[in-house]
Amino acid sequence: MAAALDVPIDCELIRTTIETDGIIGCKGAFTRDWVARLREDVDAAFEEARSREGGAVGRGPNRYYVEIHPEALRGFVDLADHPWVRAVCETVLGPDYLIVEVGFDVPFAGAVNQPWHRDFPSPRETHEDRRLTSLAFNVTCVDTTEDMGPFEVAVGTHWDPGTDFEHGMFPEKSEYGRFEERAVRKYPRMGDISARSALTVHRGTKNESRLARPVLVLGVDAPGAGNDEKHDLAVTRSFWDSLPERLRAHLRCPIVDELTPITQKHTIEGLVMGEA
Repeated sequence: MAAALDVPIDCELIRTTIETDGIIGCKGAFTRDWVARLREDVDAAFEEARSREGGAVGRGPNRYYVEIHPEALRGFVDLADHPWVRAVCETVLGPDYLIVEVGFDVPFAGAVNQPWHRDFPSPRETHEDRRLTSLAFNVTCVDTTEDMGPFEVAVGTHWDPGTDFEHGMFPEKSEYGRFEERAVRKYPRMGDISARSALTVHRGTKNESRLARPVLVLGVDAPGAGNDEKHDLAVTRSFWDSLPERLRAHLRCPIVDELTPITQKHTIEGLVMGEA
């Protein structure tokens, strides 16, 4: 059975949904067996990252982020070259989009509510010209339930200028009511993909279960967006040679003889303590 499953692709729906809500989902894009292998790779990468300084960065109590190289995932090509992923990237970011980040978030049992935030300040192209220059794709490694601390997103907030947000990322608590009114919790299942603007105000919620909820992240930029400066993707020559030519066009990263484990650059200090 193929890892990637056929799903409907409607580029106009993709465009209007992301422009309106800041997030869109695709159900049943992969088989559950494919996701089970992804979970194995994520768990192995997490153990390696936790064994060295700077390998995993805290995003709140019992919540971590790890950035990895593409070839740490046996299913990287399946994901990055999935027809729905390609369609979303081309529709929102244009044909010359670039993959700049591969990583994963892991909220463990005891993770608390994060403060409402966006992942980086809104660029001028977005808050002045209403043009999105980046996307984050998420693939859950589990069937998400209410007690596992589901992702919560305040739909439509990707257009907020955020000039009054702390560091351009964290709104004042006095504004939380507005985000809570727009908040939607997401309950993806194994095999689903979502795509969102990282500028859409969001948070991870309290994990009251005994289970971890790892989520893979694929970060993609429009040309010139500059988020690649926060990341250190690299590939070996043998891995590069194995990639489809169509996918190579969207990976402009160093080709090396030997991979160096990534020390995370994109720390978000405001998430370390969780919501006060």
